[in-house]
Amino acid sequence: MNPNLTLLTLCQGLFFTNNVTFIAINGLVGLSLAPRGWMATLPIMGYVVGGALSTGLVAKSQSRWGRKVSFQLGLMVALFSAMLAALAAWSHNFWLLVSATVIAGYYSANGQLYRFAAAELAADGFKEKAVSWVLAGGLIGAIVGPNLASRTRTLFEVPFLGAYIALAVVAMLAMVCMAFIRFPAVPAKKPGDSAGRPLSEIMRQPVFIVAAAAAALSYGVMNLLMAATPLAMQVCGFSFDDAALVLEWHVIGMFAPGFFTGHLIKKFGALRIMGLGAVINLVCIAVALSGVQLQQFLVSLFLLGMGWNFLFTGSTTLALTAWTPAEKDRGQAAINFLVFATMAVTSFASGALVTTQGWMWLNIGSLLPVALTGLALLWMVQQQRKVPGP
Repeated sequence: MNPNLTLLTLCQGLFFTNNVTFIAINGLVGLSLAPRGWMATLPIMGYVVGGALSTGLVAKSQSRWGRKVSFQLGLMVALFSAMLAALAAWSHNFWLLVSATVIAGYYSANGQLYRFAAAELAADGFKEKAVSWVLAGGLIGAIVGPNLASRTRTLFEVPFLGAYIALAVVAMLAMVCMAFIRFPAVPAKKPGDSAGRPLSEIMRQPVFIVAAAAAALSYGVMNLLMAATPLAMQVCGFSFDDAALVLEWHVIGMFAPGFFTGHLIKKFGALRIMGLGAVINLVCIAVALSGVQLQQFLVSLFLLGMGWNFLFTGSTTLALTAWTPAEKDRGQAAINFLVFATMAVTSFASGALVTTQGWMWLNIGSLLPVALTGLALLWMVQQQRKVPGP
């Protein structure tokens, strides 16, 4: 760890504070304001749709102005969108809330690149650990996010208005941290410099296909279950504080392994650790299907976070081998677009399934992305065996 990585880790933690708080409250605020119950998770869906729509803009800003300026623009958008969401809650305007979360997606598209920026701040040979450690910064979000939502939801007469205002403060803190990070300078482009391969050629590589599939599907299965958890627990009679506790342990599961995931990837290889993540996801679903007591919600969501960590950290490490420095902005934008697109679909499906079919069928449906992830990993193993040795 160096000072730049430490500050980026703090920014990652504040980014996930925003994410976790959004997940904890947007479905409930949406449920109270939405014209129809099945529309409750549209504010959560709006966040990831906004992220998907912003990936191209973010890639262009990163390429033109570099990491720091682009990240600060994202934080300015985070500040604005949090205040807009506060206005939506205060005025009881459902569609304004959805619009605020779509705008906030620009911040999310920026924050998803923190993990790639971490590799650029580390020496060769430590990139896996740098990615893992910065992702571990999400532990800040695990602790702060649910408690922030719980402690600020009744600050004002309008429920959760205080939580949105608190997120504006979080964005300002992140802007201060980001101001002190020194990123590598953007190389000046000279006439005749290669722009790298076309994006279509980058995306046809087996290593890109598997890295993108694992990143998108790991987020997909997590989003299916995580976004629906506050709603499912409310239906089962649990309090908001109980749901906040479950989400806290879920995000701890997402990021606590980050302190050693990079070491495991370096020792055993990305594919093995990703395979372990898929197995943990299966165990998570089995626990969730075993009952609807508080401990079952807590354990299954904790395991869901662990499975995501192994899959997402492994896929990020794998993806670093899919492009050259000249191609990185396009490659990273493509992976993040696929992640956001999958999250958008699963955000909508999550609310629709849990409110119409129930918690059990939602978990059964999540077996599909887990199975697809496993098949992608097996295919990658076969592709590696076809490559002749030295």
